[in-house]
Amino acid sequence: MFVQGNKTGAEEVLAAMGYLDAWAYMMYNADVKTTPNIDGSIPQLSGGCASGPAKSENEEKFGVRCNVANVACHPDNQMWIQGAPPVYLNNEAPLQSRSLDAISCAIRSCCDQANSRFQSIGQAAAAEQGMPMHDDSKDEMAISQGSIMTPTTMAVMAHGNELCSRNMVLSAFALLQQHEAANLAGVSAQTNQGHHLIISALDAFLQNGDQDGGGGFTDSQIQSFLSVCNTAIENPLLLHHGGPTYHMVSNSAILLCHLLNGMHARRNSGGVSGNSEMEAAIFGEVLDTLLSVRKLLSIHRRKLPVKLRCHAIPRPSFGASGEEGTPFIDMGNTIMCGCRGCQGFVLVACSPCVAAERARNAKLKQEEEAAREAELMIDSTTSSPGEEEDLDRTLYELESEFDMDDDALLGMLSRIVTAP
Repeated sequence: MFVQGNKTGAEEVLAAMGYLDAWAYMMYNADVKTTPNIDGSIPQLSGGCASGPAKSENEEKFGVRCNVANVACHPDNQMWIQGAPPVYLNNEAPLQSRSLDAISCAIRSCCDQANSRFQSIGQAAAAEQGMPMHDDSKDEMAISQGSIMTPTTMAVMAHGNELCSRNMVLSAFALLQQHEAANLAGVSAQTNQGHHLIISALDAFLQNGDQDGGGGFTDSQIQSFLSVCNTAIENPLLLHHGGPTYHMVSNSAILLCHLLNGMHARRNSGGVSGNSEMEAAIFGEVLDTLLSVRKLLSIHRRKLPVKLRCHAIPRPSFGASGEEGTPFIDMGNTIMCGCRGCQGFVLVACSPCVAAERARNAKLKQEEEAAREAELMIDSTTSSPGEEEDLDRTLYELESEFDMDDDALLGMLSRIVTAP
């Protein structure tokens, strides 16, 4: 895309491309080797190179071409995926674009940190089991050093105070506030909801947690998790936004699961404080939010290709809620996202061995899910239209039968109790 004239909108386009690139950076875990090789399937531009203007004096001197047509048709510039570019921050761009650039930088930096953390987990698990370290060239689950010491990491290390994830998110929020203040007349409450959702989620993710040393969440974190999930419930189309918005909502829901498990364990162990009524009210509010957003995320997840799916969140175990030592939500049943940055939210407080094993199982489950999807696609293409409609109807009825809401379950229980 070439923007001519006064270049109006060019900075916004670049910021949006950077945000989408951060999403691809997440999904491929910052590893260029895992990106699909699709350069050959995209037709190259033809013509224009030979008909360009004559070389200027500087072009002749340095052996380059600066003409837009020549740059566009050069084979080196027609590759669709050439690896993750370094951090690009344009301080001359509009405020909203600069805010989006800061978010993209923070997301990429968090992905690099997740790769480093998972490498440490793998090393600790291998040492604990007395196993030799994996060779990156032989083990496909190993994390290459190039996915840790990336251009983004080197830029952040060189300018730590300016480019660290926490400060970038704070800068993104300040820039967005300035943009909204400068355009107060043309900005409605709905205009930047997706932008605010991302900032709120990242701000909560990057906080240090409970300052009392209990390892829990702060009040502001809990409010942010609830705000992110409630915003998605009220505006489901936000899940279709380009970039990692859907993953931010999924990870916020996962952290609500951890919060419910912690409150459930504290209540069963007799550690409830004097504010038991308040804690019960908070538990009910969080549970209602989780059930709603889980249903929404499950529907959205089924519509996505396997590679792009985030976590499949397990159901709460209402029947075992009174048994001591039994988690309210068994996080071990989570089908994890393929992104290591997202996997870290599920593996909170896990030992290195458990975390490494669950990360390995996540890849296997993703492959099994992809194989099942492929089989269904083959069956649907070989069946007749009538058979396909019958299959879809049967699957829908089966899903409806086992995916009832609370009112339907209560109605069924009342019929069972009142039956003679």
